[in-house]
Amino acid sequence: MDHTTVTTHTTEIVLPGKVEPSGLQVRRRDLPAPAAGQVVLRMDATGVSFAEQQMRRGKYYDQPAFPFVPGYDVVGTVTATGPGVDPTLVGHRFAATTKIGGWASHQLLDAADLVPVPDGVDSADAETVVVNGITAWQMLHRTARVRTGATIVVLGANGGVGSTLVQLARHAGITVIGTASSRHHAAVRELGAIPVDYRDPQMYQRIRELAPDGVDAVFDHVGGAGIVESWRLLRRGGTLVSYGTAATKDEDGNSQLPVLKLFARLMVWNLLPNGRSASFYNFWAGRRRRVDAFRARLREDLTNVLQLLADGVLTAQVAARFPLSQAASALALAESRTVTGKVVIVPDA
Repeated sequence: MDHTTVTTHTTEIVLPGKVEPSGLQVRRRDLPAPAAGQVVLRMDATGVSFAEQQMRRGKYYDQPAFPFVPGYDVVGTVTATGPGVDPTLVGHRFAATTKIGGWASHQLLDAADLVPVPDGVDSADAETVVVNGITAWQMLHRTARVRTGATIVVLGANGGVGSTLVQLARHAGITVIGTASSRHHAAVRELGAIPVDYRDPQMYQRIRELAPDGVDAVFDHVGGAGIVESWRLLRRGGTLVSYGTAATKDEDGNSQLPVLKLFARLMVWNLLPNGRSASFYNFWAGRRRRVDAFRARLREDLTNVLQLLADGVLTAQVAARFPLSQAASALALAESRTVTGKVVIVPDA
């Protein structure tokens, strides 16, 4: 059967510019037939990451040009294949990281970017560990290389990346101190971490009381002035992994400047003769130069995370589910900082 001859209609959520979530627009159009190496993927679940929140403000480091369709990752079912793609992929579920484009009922993707989703895993559950799971796995095991018996600090332990990172660390036999607002402390404890209130002015002192000899790694998505305190928590041989600048999300000005300042600070710290190291984690690092190696690493890491989810080692942290037509409400809830886990977008009924 030639799957490319059927016209596919897609419904997309468009971010037209720097607007409030209510300013998102709905667009319907026909997708072109998949080209060589491409598939049509019907969205079963996508979600709201911190990246979309930054993109809405025009403050993402690698900001896409407006207008565009947000959506950093997606889980879906292949409905058509292009030339050179195995037609037996049709009807099977896959996950993919897209950076943009995920908030659509159907989209064109390169078949090489697809990672199989295990049977029996709910699509919304799988969605929570795509970009979040890859990020957490790579920071823990590739960047910081934290070993069993270590102690780490996870800022924002109730968030999408943070909650996944806590679970991966606990599975690896690592003690976790996790920051969150007091209302999320029960959820953080349930994940296996020791909660500390991030609103407490003495937060870093509380962490030092829990780990008086210092910690082996700090995972910091906040940046800003607090990054200095994160650095000071490290013991000799410890690693600071910075992966965001949430502290500057509401500031006006150049979207790249806070990140560039952070890069410079981390580089200087790495030159100090104290046995500690600092890294900035970039999800897309290496893709432009070595796309095949990038894809292979991503596939390996996401396959590991999805298998842990299938085995029950990871518990999906679905904060809420919204139909695609209510993407504005999904974005607003994610930005409210009142939820644990990831806000997921699913097809309209």
